[in-house]
Amino acid sequence: MFLTILLFLILIIGFLAVAIVVLRLIFPAPANAMRKTTTALPPAQDGALAAALKVIGKDHNGLTGIASLRNGLDAFTARILLANAAVSSIDVQYYIWRADMTGHLMLKALLRAADRGVRVRLLLDDNGIDRLDAVLATLDAHPEIEVRLYNPFVLRRFKRLSFAFDFFRLNHRMHNKAFTVDGRASILGGRNVGDEYFGTGINPLQIDLDVLAVGDIVPAISADFDRYWNSKPVYPAAQILGQASDNRLIATALDGFEREPEFNKYRPLLEASDTVGSLARGELALEWTKVVLVSDDPVVGFDAVPRADLFISRLLDAVGPIRNRFDGVTPYFVPGAAGVKALGALIDSGVSVRMLTNSLEATDALPVHAGYAKRREDLLRANVGLFEMRAQAAGPSSHDILGPFGSSGSHLHAKTFAVDGDRVFVGSFNFDPRSATLNTEMGLLIHSTNMAEMMHQAFDEGLGDLAWRVEMRNRRLAWVNSSDEIQTRIEPGTTLVKRLALTIIGWLPVEWLL
Repeated sequence: MFLTILLFLILIIGFLAVAIVVLRLIFPAPANAMRKTTTALPPAQDGALAAALKVIGKDHNGLTGIASLRNGLDAFTARILLANAAVSSIDVQYYIWRADMTGHLMLKALLRAADRGVRVRLLLDDNGIDRLDAVLATLDAHPEIEVRLYNPFVLRRFKRLSFAFDFFRLNHRMHNKAFTVDGRASILGGRNVGDEYFGTGINPLQIDLDVLAVGDIVPAISADFDRYWNSKPVYPAAQILGQASDNRLIATALDGFEREPEFNKYRPLLEASDTVGSLARGELALEWTKVVLVSDDPVVGFDAVPRADLFISRLLDAVGPIRNRFDGVTPYFVPGAAGVKALGALIDSGVSVRMLTNSLEATDALPVHAGYAKRREDLLRANVGLFEMRAQAAGPSSHDILGPFGSSGSHLHAKTFAVDGDRVFVGSFNFDPRSATLNTEMGLLIHSTNMAEMMHQAFDEGLGDLAWRVEMRNRRLAWVNSSDEIQTRIEPGTTLVKRLALTIIGWLPVEWLL
């Protein structure tokens, strides 16, 4: 009987191996066609943006001006208004671009700029552009717009089926997020493009954080975009999506959203915003300081990259010694055994370490939460302070307590941390193995006492009604509220089925994928 079962398993494995080989022969990875190398245009000398920055930046040579974009409306309008003000170039790089209202409105802003003669380069990860193939192909046909895709799928209609036979190639994604206009201003952070990231529509709001950067750091961001744009894993959209078949698609797809009731609610808020005008008048609160760009090599996962060149290594070098405090915020916290050990070593050296992540009731990724839950007790025994974002913040003070993390909502998506009261990181990096070794990431290390102290203070105040504080009491986990009362010893948001799923996933050897 045993031999029969073993033989059956061998036959199944053999059949799957042959099927994978055959499918890879039928659907081979795309060969990178001849592609023109292009680079960022020099910073624009004309236009409202250039004029504004020449005035406000004249006394800040060598420094970068930083403004936090905490809520979704500010983040969306800043991008739209910068695109509307562009006179020279727009370089855009994102992991996810939704086919929803804000996604289409952003594409329309890029098209308007291109119609004015602005050169637009749009670099998107192919894993995050569902239902946009036809629109992107049409935009790519515009003489002033070029679209390129990072690590594209061969199958288009049923893209995810490609993972079945090309998993190890497709498992590497570009998680970067940047929006640069006229070589003068950039927006970086955790937000992708879509309704949930900008606080509109029917999808749950993502609590997120971006920064607007002007001045010294912008040429480095432009150069980093060029590095990705011309890299080995990036392909011209026309090679993958084909040629545009119907130019009327732009009118029907992009203009249609302006007739939606949801946009009628959004329009007055959009029209009332004036990011570029505020810059010109010196009214936008910019902090001028030293900023370092940290970015992965675009060939991570495809070519051998020295450990010293990985994002996490570069980030640790940029941060430097941590002496007193480390407060981190991440939606996906999977430290692994090595991460627990590293955080424990920091604490042993006298550093206070506190982390805010999603609770099970707030997360949108149960397998990732399983990777965190597996290490939760070890983290607490190492004296890491753990906070878990509640599904809904309850009370009028949530926005104030949240401070630098954004406005209250359904899911935490911000990726940021503060060090020693004087340094803050804002970017795309999650504290998980995927960000460390599988995806490419980017972000800014900002020397800012104001931003760092604001984040430290939020943790000092226990994050108010925003999050549970997780503790070990009488050798059992307890979820404690802001009044220091134990609310539950059963993980909030769990059911018996979910608890069983968390346990089983925790047993599986998949932590490196999370």
